[in-house]
Amino acid sequence: MEEKKECSTCKDDSCSAKTRKPKESEKEYLERQKISSRMCQIDKKFMVLSGKGGVGKSTVAVNLAFSISSKGKKVGLMDIDIHGPSIPKMLNLEKSAVMVENNTIIPVQFSPNLKVMSIGFFLRHTDDAVIWRGPLKISLIKQFLGDVDWGKLDYLIIDSPPGTGDEPLTIGQIINDLTGVIIVTTPQDLALLDVRKSITFCRQVGIPVTGVIENMSGLICPHCGKKIDVFKSEGGKAMADDMGVPFLGSIPIDNHIVETGDQGIPFAFKYFKSDAGTAMEKISEKIIKI
Repeated sequence: MEEKKECSTCKDDSCSAKTRKPKESEKEYLERQKISSRMCQIDKKFMVLSGKGGVGKSTVAVNLAFSISSKGKKVGLMDIDIHGPSIPKMLNLEKSAVMVENNTIIPVQFSPNLKVMSIGFFLRHTDDAVIWRGPLKISLIKQFLGDVDWGKLDYLIIDSPPGTGDEPLTIGQIINDLTGVIIVTTPQDLALLDVRKSITFCRQVGIPVTGVIENMSGLICPHCGKKIDVFKSEGGKAMADDMGVPFLGSIPIDNHIVETGDQGIPFAFKYFKSDAGTAMEKISEKIIKI
């Protein structure tokens, strides 16, 4: 049984959760302490973000989490894309049931080193729509942070929905020791325009940017081996250089990514020797060194 450090027993007097803030209610104070006691058990916390949908952000988050966990690290994958939760499908966990013990939510175990939590686990049917405004979404995110028994983790990967709205803002405001944000883009100018806004968002709210990943970066022809720049290429690197943030790597288009996504298997597992699998391996190694 892992020993859980409670705020009431913590000896770190510098921790902001030790004292109540001015004008903070007792309920708010206890909620903040509960979240802090969970998050302090997690070494590094990364949010995966993109200013535009359809760039493969969730695919990157899933395979990054799996790749890191396959190296012996204990990883949690938290899906806060409340209106479009795709993590359960991508890991073949759609029929998984979430257990609740002593008012604590037990995350779904995908593998010995990878725990997963998503609102998708609470929907009766996969085609159910979540029609919520900001306050309900913020409340759920707080539950995922404070009520889920993540235990001791090396990494928490948080998959955020596209844009710079309530979900990423809530994470940035609640997790005051967020290790960084991993920005996902595709190479074309239309995607890069919105991704630049994501970097600006991080700077305005004081969240460190870990780096940029360029997804769908060219297609290797299976017949001749020549690279075809379907959505251009190296736009993500050029943008990262221009914005003064690290570039973490490029992931090429690969039909196996679609195949494994539909099967609920990380391509970083099934096709780890492919160009896309090798690229993800290199990116995960960079993240681990941070």
